[in-house]
Amino acid sequence: MAKTKQEDTQTTFKVKGEELLKKVKELIREGNVRRITIKDKKGKTLIVVPLTIGVVGAVLAPVLAAIGAIAALVSECTISVERE
Repeated sequence: MAKTKQEDTQTTFKVKGEELLKKVKELIREGNVRRITIKDKKGKTLIVVPLTIGVVGAVLAPVLAAIGAIAALVSECTISVERE
């Protein structure tokens, strides 16, 4: 039996600071996201959030708080989403 490798796909979104937390929560609810990277408008990586199957709200609460703080500081950012 041959093993098949799943291809990862990457999607990029440009959002304004006030929309950042809403978009990240939406992506987490989708369930097929492996990693979320948030970059400022100059391309500097601000935070990388690895997500695994079974991650629950209690574990994500500090991460979402950090993303909320980032949203308050940046006017525009880019979200890169790695999916299975």
